[in-house]
Amino acid sequence: MPNNALRTLAFLRLAIFALAGFMTANSFARDRWTEDQANDWYARKPWLAGCNFSPSTAVNQLEMWQPDTFDPGTIDRELGWAEQLGFNSVRVFLHNIPWQEDQAGFVPRIEHFLKLADRHGIGVVFVPLDACWDPRPRPGRQRDPRPHVHNSGWVQCPGTAILGDPARHDELRGYVFGIIRHFANDPRIHAWDLFNEPDNDNRSSYGIGGANIEIRNKAEMALRLLKKAFAWAREANPTQPLTAGLWIGPWPGPAKLSPIERVMVEESDVISFHNYGGLDQVKERVDQLRRYHRPILCTEYMARPAGSTFDPILAYFKDQQVAAYNWGFVAGKTQTIYPWDSWHKTYTAEPPVWFHDLFRTDGTPFDAKEVAYIKRVTGKR
Repeated sequence: MPNNALRTLAFLRLAIFALAGFMTANSFARDRWTEDQANDWYARKPWLAGCNFSPSTAVNQLEMWQPDTFDPGTIDRELGWAEQLGFNSVRVFLHNIPWQEDQAGFVPRIEHFLKLADRHGIGVVFVPLDACWDPRPRPGRQRDPRPHVHNSGWVQCPGTAILGDPARHDELRGYVFGIIRHFANDPRIHAWDLFNEPDNDNRSSYGIGGANIEIRNKAEMALRLLKKAFAWAREANPTQPLTAGLWIGPWPGPAKLSPIERVMVEESDVISFHNYGGLDQVKERVDQLRRYHRPILCTEYMARPAGSTFDPILAYFKDQQVAAYNWGFVAGKTQTIYPWDSWHKTYTAEPPVWFHDLFRTDGTPFDAKEVAYIKRVTGKR
């Protein structure tokens, strides 16, 4: 089908979903899954293992998804390397700006990405909202990365202009509802991770300790938006599970949860979390989350100098049937081979031990032994 026809069809479908959503309000809404529903869903899946993925040619979500820089050739090649590792799932960030600027083009690009991933036997966890890094996203050409600085161009979704004004939160409803409703029955999507680290104040980069451009009541505003995001997502009635990941820890019991952590736990169909500590800390976190009797997904881990390494953590996750998504894949414009402290400590060359990522842009692994270990655990070799 010609591209123009695809764009027209996508636009008509989106218009129908949006109209139906606004006219019928909660008529589509489903309840949170029961424990049995959640565990039945996971029982039908293989052990999910993969990475947080963006192509090496994209500095951020906007460069990944905007029409001028969408790069299916690189995406296909790099997902091929993921397939060779035995990865069967990737976590991928979306953004509201491509939706606002070009709904009829954005959705076919997502379709294209899903088709490429599926060709490699890989499902997708999509992340619609994200509170990390630059709070002032802008459409169009993205700035070049700052040399040797970790994730210097990554942007939040939404930016502070919307997040900091609760009167504008509903501007995101069409995006969250529309995307999820469009793909609500798509088996290529493994889950929806609604809001990445919503109360992260980016203190070490753009936050209070940095450029001082983060809103000071971010946790309060993020909590409001997170609640709405879950409601909008349920209205879309997805067949895939909804989640939002706990990320600071520890979580010794429900009474110790912060207000935003409580919403994450009580609204999620499946439980997800982040951890960049060693195996002992990972075990503690998993044991703490077992009390909720739902499938567990670790949607971020692996920072070598911090002690979060594939060996032995990946094998532990497999043994425990915890889905595992390391941060990063191919070293590129996000520059996440550099550590978090590169925002304040000067680096002039590639670090001897990469912080994140597995491959160079030519497919050469950072550590061949590490790649061999991953393949053994995933059963690829």
